[in-house]
Amino acid sequence: MKQSVVREKSDPELIEALDAELENYSRMKMNHVVSPLENPMILKVSRRTIARIKTEIRKRESNQKDK
Repeated sequence: MKQSVVREKSDPELIEALDAELENYSRMKMNHVVSPLENPMILKVSRRTIARIKTEIRKRESNQKDK
């Protein structure tokens, strides 16, 4: 998920996307331990997506506190 897509989402949508992405990441990580994934780079992409979503949530919280 690109940063521009993350910025367009509302707060509830971001929280929902974060929960879904965290669940998906943990499932993929467990599957990778049991049997290697075809493309292990998707773990990296997923981690970065989680970081982007968390950063946007944190930025919005910070902006609300400043107001």
